[in-house]
Amino acid sequence: MALWVWIVTLLFVTGIIATHHWDENGYVLFCLCMGRFGNQADHFLGGLSFTKAVNRTLVLPAFRTYINVPFDEWFKVEPLEEYHRVILAEDFMAELASEHWPVGKRTGFCYAPRGGTCEMKNGNPFTNFWDEYGVDFDEIHPLQAYYADTQNFMDVYPPEKYPVLALRGAPAVFPVAEKDVPLQKYLQWSDKIQDEIDHHIHKLFNNDLYVGIHLRNGADWKRACEHAKDQIRYMASPQCLGYKNYEKLPANLCYPSTTEVLRLTKKVVEETKVKHLFIATDQRNLMNELRGVLGPEINIVHLDPHLPIIDIGILQKSEHFIGNCVSSFTASVTRDRLVKEKPTSFWGYS
Repeated sequence: MALWVWIVTLLFVTGIIATHHWDENGYVLFCLCMGRFGNQADHFLGGLSFTKAVNRTLVLPAFRTYINVPFDEWFKVEPLEEYHRVILAEDFMAELASEHWPVGKRTGFCYAPRGGTCEMKNGNPFTNFWDEYGVDFDEIHPLQAYYADTQNFMDVYPPEKYPVLALRGAPAVFPVAEKDVPLQKYLQWSDKIQDEIDHHIHKLFNNDLYVGIHLRNGADWKRACEHAKDQIRYMASPQCLGYKNYEKLPANLCYPSTTEVLRLTKKVVEETKVKHLFIATDQRNLMNELRGVLGPEINIVHLDPHLPIIDIGILQKSEHFIGNCVSSFTASVTRDRLVKEKPTSFWGYS
C-alpha cells in the first residue's frame, strides 16, 4: 500500500479527518424514551417524518434497553438515506459536536406547562440516554411550537439561530401517524440481526413456510386491557380498526380468550396448509392447548430469544401472521407486512 494511502486511511480511522460535513440546515436529536421497542419504533418513524418536513438532518438516536443500543447495531443506515439525510448519533458526537455544539452551548428543548419549566434529564431513561452520550445541558428552553405544524416550527426555530434541536422526546405521536406508516420500508434490519433471524428460520423450519402468532397475555397486559373498555382508540388499535374508527373496541380485541386464540390459529393453519407454527409471547405460549387442536403433524415452536426484535423479524417473514391489534410489538410486524403486501390477521377481529 502506498504511504499516502496508508496515512489517509489512518486519519479517517482515528477521526482526525471527519467523514461527515456540517449541514447548515441544522440537526434534530431526540431520545427514544417511550416504552419498549414497539413504542420506540413508532416514535422513530414519526421523528424521521418530522425531520424531513423541517429539512434538518436526523441524528439517528440509540434505541433504549437498559443501555443505549446504537441505531446501526439493529438497523441499516443506507436505506434511510434514500429518504432523507441522517447521521449516527455516535458520529455526530465524535465528529461534529465539539465544534458546532460544544460543551457550554448545549440547549435542550422540551414541552412545559404554560408558564412552567421542563427537564431534559429526569430519571431513567432520559438521564441515562443523554449521559451515555456525555451530554449535559447548559440551558433548557420550553418549546414554543407544536411538532404537527412544521412550517411554524421552522419559523420559530430557524437553523441559523438554533442549529441543533435536542428534544427531550421524539417529535411524534403514538401510535405512529397514518401518513408515516409507509416509512417502515426504510427500516431494514442490520446484517447481523437479519443473519440471526434467517439462522433461526432455517434451523426451526428448514426454510419451510410457517404461520406466526403474537400473544400478549401477561398480568401487566391484562391490567392495561382493562382500560380499553369503551374506547374507540387504544394504543396501537388503528392498525386494524383504522384511524377513523368511531366504534368501541371489540371486547376480545386487547386480551383475547384462549378459545379465540385456538379458533383463529386453527383456521389460519388449515387455510395456509403450513406444517409449522411460530409463537412469540410475553408470558403464556399456550403450546399444549395449541397441540390439542392442531394435532401432532404441526411443528409448534416458541423461541424466547435474547432480543425480542428477533421474534419480530421471524414474525415478519411468516406466511401468515396473527397479532394483537392493540400491541405496538404487533404493529412493528404489521407495518412491515403491509408494505410488503403480506397477510395479517388479529385476535378478536379477523
